[in-house]
Amino acid sequence: MRSAVPEPNITNYCPGRYLCKRADRALPSLDGRLDKPFWKTAEWSEYFADIEGDAKPAPAKRTRVKMLWDDDYFYFGAELEEDEIWATLTERESVIFYDNDFEIFIDPDGDTHQYYEFEMNALNTIWDLLLVKPYRDGGPAVNGWDIRGIRTAVHIDGRLNDPSADNRLWSVEVAMPWNILKECALEGRPPRPGEFWRVNFSRVQWQVEAKDGKYVKKLDPRTGRPFPEDNWVWSPMGIVNMHYPELWGYVFFTDDTSGTTPQIPEDEKRKWGLRRLYYRQSSHYAEHGRFSEDPSALRLTEWTDEPKIETTSRTFLASVPASDGKTRLYIREDGKVWKE
Repeated sequence: MRSAVPEPNITNYCPGRYLCKRADRALPSLDGRLDKPFWKTAEWSEYFADIEGDAKPAPAKRTRVKMLWDDDYFYFGAELEEDEIWATLTERESVIFYDNDFEIFIDPDGDTHQYYEFEMNALNTIWDLLLVKPYRDGGPAVNGWDIRGIRTAVHIDGRLNDPSADNRLWSVEVAMPWNILKECALEGRPPRPGEFWRVNFSRVQWQVEAKDGKYVKKLDPRTGRPFPEDNWVWSPMGIVNMHYPELWGYVFFTDDTSGTTPQIPEDEKRKWGLRRLYYRQSSHYAEHGRFSEDPSALRLTEWTDEPKIETTSRTFLASVPASDGKTRLYIREDGKVWKE
């Protein structure tokens, strides 16, 4: 019997939105500083929230990001307020979130399959991988995949691994080349002005204390293990799990420096309805050993156009009309969404 996919606590579908402007100059070198002229035209995002959203208090330390793009790279800048700046991992492809870290998630075509994860710590050690599917859908992580040609840098306002220092923040710059990112993108190409990619960011934060001149993770006296880490994100997930690409933010690409951030397209809202159907189908299967063709049995009653659902003993296919009135939006049992 397959396990149910946990449904996130999302009552109003409103992921983050960001207007990514075209860079007006080249970025020949990276030093992690975001006060250089290159970043002047990029707007700051909202400050990060807890991964569960309003269900949890706001993060104790502020985090925000900027993005730009040009013909060669997708650029990211992040500023992480921090009075305890530390890192231990120095080998590429280490599990970086065992340190405090900054993470980027990218689903170029928004189908929730074939997406990228990137992590880095304050030592500028990185981990990049490709997810064939989310873990919930049985997808493996391809650790051997690399963002070849990636450029990264860290700036530390304070001193690394020194509890006596007057630490203020650490900031990062990342330049990801399109010639790698396009692998999982629409038509195998970089984005064009007016298009969007699904993106999210996460900051993993551990509780630490100073001992013998070093930072060490605080231990929970009940378990003898480190306290659970905090997860602070740009677009809240409603669940402690970053691998729900349908809840990542919308990054709209533009070459108009005076443009305004577009609204979430109508078809994306219809896809969210199908995603909720997917969660309920998963729960129905876990309870009854089969999928249902009846939307009411799935406790979904808000449809303007009732979905068509087809099932077999192990699969389902559901669809609703797209906003153009000519095509349909589909979802299947492993969560993949598409339009045809």
